[in-house]
Formats: sequence, C-alpha cells, structure tokens
Amino acid sequence: MTTMTDTSNAARFREFKMPDVGEGLTEAEILKWYVQPGDTVTDGQVVCEVETAKAAVELPIPFDGVVHELRFPEGTTVDVGQVIIAVDVAPGSGDPVAEEPAAAPAPEAAPEEPKGRQPVLVGYGVSESSTKRRARKGAETAPPAAAPAAVQAELNGQGTAAIPEARPLAKPPVRKLAKDLGIDLATVTPTGVGGVITREDVHAAATPSEPVAPEALAVAPAVAEAEVPVQQGARETRIPVKGVRKAIAQAMVGSAFTAPHVTEFVTVDVTRTMKLVAELKEDKDMAGVRVNPLLVIAKALLVAIKRNPGVNAVWDEANQEIVQKHYVNLGIAAATPRGLIVPNIKDAQDQTLPQLAASLGELVATARDGRTSPAAMAGGTVTITNVGVFGVDTGTPILNPGESAILAVGAIKLQPWVHKGKVKPRQVTTLALSFDHRLIDGELGSKFLADIAAILEQPKRLITWA
Repeated sequence: MTTMTDTSNAARFREFKMPDVGEGLTEAEILKWYVQPGDTVTDGQVVCEVETAKAAVELPIPFDGVVHELRFPEGTTVDVGQVIIAVDVAPGSGDPVAEEPAAAPAPEAAPEEPKGRQPVLVGYGVSESSTKRRARKGAETAPPAAAPAAVQAELNGQGTAAIPEARPLAKPPVRKLAKDLGIDLATVTPTGVGGVITREDVHAAATPSEPVAPEALAVAPAVAEAEVPVQQGARETRIPVKGVRKAIAQAMVGSAFTAPHVTEFVTVDVTRTMKLVAELKEDKDMAGVRVNPLLVIAKALLVAIKRNPGVNAVWDEANQEIVQKHYVNLGIAAATPRGLIVPNIKDAQDQTLPQLAASLGELVATARDGRTSPAAMAGGTVTITNVGVFGVDTGTPILNPGESAILAVGAIKLQPWVHKGKVKPRQVTTLALSFDHRLIDGELGSKFLADIAAILEQPKRLITWA
C-alpha cells in the first residue's frame, strides 16, 4: 500500500533538469528565480535566468503545473543534467506527501513530452505563441485547482484576490543595470519594440538631463560584472571568479601557454580611410547601416586574408596538422557588463560592404544587450579587438582559443606626419598583430600586417586587390 502511494505521488511531479547548452559548456549559475513554490507555470514560461561561461540566458520550462520546489538557491552553480525545479503537474488531486519523492520519476511514468520539443536555453524569453497555455481535454468543465497559499494570502478584505502588477519587460542585462542604478523598472517608460525597456530607457530614467553615451566601435563595459558591497575601512575585497570571467581566465591562460605568441606592430596614416568613412556615411547604398573605421578595417583584414590565406588556419595538436580554413568567421572582441566575449560574423568573406556593416551593427547591439548566444561565439577563425575606443594606442593581444591571429586596433589620433615630403597633421593609428608562430612564420605574419596597413593607407586597394 505504501508503495502505491509513493508511486502515485512521484507520478504527480515533473523534474526539470539544467539543459545541455552545447558548445562544450557543462554548468551554469542560477542568477535569478522568476517563480517561487506555489506559483503556477505554463509551457514555455521563463522560470529563471542562468549564466553560462559564455552568456546570460533565460530558461523556459516545457510543461504546465504548480511549482513544488526550487532545488537550488540563486548564486549556485549547477551541472548540466541536475534537477533544478520540481513541478506538480496534477494540482488539486490531493495533498502532496510531506517528504521528497524517493527518486526521480522513471521515463515511462512521466507524461510524454510534446513531440519535437526539447528544453533549451534561449537568449531572451520565448515567442508569444509558446507562452500561451495549451487547451487540454476537459478544460472547460474541470473544476479550477485550489489557489496556492501564496495567492490566498493575497486576498483582500472583499474576498477577491489582489492581482499583481504586470512584470515590466526587460532583458536580463537591462534588469541588472536598473538594479545597479537603483531604478525601479515599473517607473521606466519603455521605447523598445513590444514595450520592452531598453538600456537607454534606464539611463534616461537615471539621468534624464544627460544624453546617453554615444556608440563606440567596441562595446564598452556598462557596469561591473560582480559588485560586492565594501565595508567601510576594509583593506581588501574578495570577488568570486565564475561565469564569463572564469571562462575568460581559463581560455587566456590556455592560449598564452599553448600557442607561442609573436606580436608585430605598424603605425599607419589612415587619413584617406577616414575620408572614405565620411563619404560612405553619405552614400545612399549605406543608408540604414552604421559606418565607422572598424568597418573599413574589417574589410581590409578580409582582403589581406585573401592575399595571405595561410593566416586563416589553426594548429591541430592532437593530429599534428595545420587546418586551413577556406572561410572567415570574423570575431569582434566586445567588452560587456559580464566580461569579454568574442562573437563572430559567419562567412564574412562573402559579405558586401553594406552587408558587413549590417552584421557588425547587429553583433555590437546583441552583445551590448547581453543576448549573444554560445553558437555566435563558436567557430571563429580570426579576431579584431579595438582597444582604441578606450584611448589606448595599441596592445599585445592574446589569441582567442582555436584561432591563430588577432589584430588590435589602436586609437586614431591627429599627429604630425611626413606626407609628400612635408610634415603635416594626419590621422594616424597603430596596429598590432599577434599570431601563432607554430604555423605563421615572421614572413607571413609581416606580409599580412603590411597588407592591412597598405589598404588603410590607400583604401582604393580594397578594389584593386579584392
């Protein structure tokens, strides 16, 4: 008799596990729960926000029911496959047993998943259609389930349930920014599509009299990755290393001590490139896309790779082979609130200048909003990092793991320069190229960097060399 009761109770509960996010990721940190025990959830509803080593994403649950238990508190790092939430899928059929079910429901005891549906991590929310609760047989005549205790506690003096206010629509990074700035999202006027609150809306609410910072060539960090309260008089503060920051540290150490780095530098007059950028901004074919020096630099790098294809390769240590790539997935290093990420533009070599401009704009906007997916950061072949946006002249960049070359672009400044035999003020920048010396020797690396510099000095080479 006891066995039958346990089985019946176990069958009532569905356990939702941390899904396999792919891309070699095996764990995620629970940043925030959006539900509590007693809350009703529906198929496709976002129940929590988690952070992997690559991005912060919201996690929808793939079935209906009432939350029975949250298995982990916020701030806990959970392995893929661990149960994170238990849901009562048959509320109202009897009180659940006081103790935990002895084991997770066996596959044959669990209700069948809708065909083709898998629990997945998503960048932000779910589609409107997926959040609607599906009609079930007998839904019109079945008596309503008893309201959870949390709802009963909300009953007002007239005996009707107090209806909670709608939760403002905003992406996780925007919510974090609002929290850091002390802004109540309920007081912010949304300007995004569908009534979504944007980062600019939060900034406007915080300092209405001050304009939002202008867009830059790279994504500047908006807030610290982890703000830890500092006690007055404290001599030091310890900040846990996890999430994106932990992944960055591991990747950089692995890259620095695996690939023998060589860095070369060249200072170049980019006055003609800056004139071309100004002309492109007025070109009707470039209408609707953002034009900046990074666009021309990216195109110059793609042309230089075409002339020096050996740069676009990777060292396969396991098989002792050099893998030549016949496509360019162009990575753009972006500093975001959660740390450095390197999303890439797939098959950038096939894109026209307007298409490349649109891809760069989308990449930057997605990274700024914290919506970059793990897939967007996988498979890069070569990277550009724009340290000039921070006013830095140059640097010695470390290779992105799995790549063999990375170009650092310094600040573009007006400097005295010898031009046509006379010293004149010219727009000048310094480029730094780091490469893997196992497969790129000094000659190849030097030719590649010299080609990029030559194109930026004489942009017409984008046509004659393409």
